[in-house]
Amino acid sequence: MTTHKKPRSRSELILIGLAFLLAGLALAVPLALIFAFALREGIGVYFANIMQPTTLHAIWLTVATAIIVVPINLMVGAALAWLVTRFRFRGRQLLISFIELPASISPIVAGVIYLFLYGGQGLLGPAFQSMGIQIMFTPLAIVLVSLFVTAPYAARELIPLMSQQGTDDEEAALSLGANGFQMFWHVTLPNIRWALVYGAVLTNARVMGEFGAVSVVSGSIRGQTNTLPLQINQLFNDFNVTGAFAAASTLTLIAVVTIIIKSALESRRHG
Repeated sequence: MTTHKKPRSRSELILIGLAFLLAGLALAVPLALIFAFALREGIGVYFANIMQPTTLHAIWLTVATAIIVVPINLMVGAALAWLVTRFRFRGRQLLISFIELPASISPIVAGVIYLFLYGGQGLLGPAFQSMGIQIMFTPLAIVLVSLFVTAPYAARELIPLMSQQGTDDEEAALSLGANGFQMFWHVTLPNIRWALVYGAVLTNARVMGEFGAVSVVSGSIRGQTNTLPLQINQLFNDFNVTGAFAAASTLTLIAVVTIIIKSALESRRHG
């Protein structure tokens, strides 16, 4: 039996065209401007700015922070989602509220909280310094505050999905003799893997672009504690506009690659 698609009405075509136009203005035009300003003095100058030691260090530190933070928050998010969707206990709703807490706090405030905790005059800072451990204004501080500000993203994706799925499949696996690890690996994980992917993408994007909290705890030391967003800001303050846009284009390319990987995984899912 042959089916014929109903032709789109003029109003539908106008709305589709308007959606593409707005998406282009909001997304494509800014991206084009970033690369236009980055390359305006030529490809040689562009790569010379990228290869500056401080910019290379900022790229490395940003990527390294994401490599550390994303897996940790995925594991913690999965554990928390498992806890609040598979068990009923006193304080469960309070725990869910605590999971959302980092998302409701300004990043600047989060950075100040860590400064009050681990700074030289903070609550725990003197004790760590007496042991020879410096936390503030080091890459460790960047990792810690990034873990905090990105903590809710994986759990946010997993909790609604796992609540909707229920426990029937897992109970069936247990009744067939599976142990806890086998149940999680062969039943739970396949059911939540795409939510984990989305959580990883969101967490990675936030880690890469975080400015406020990192600017407080890092000290913005060139070549030591500058992530890419901080490096871009300092290059602008130095009136090195081309260098700033070159660094920004690197951050943009990382984001685009992340989106491409996500899209490829989605097409594989629906393929």
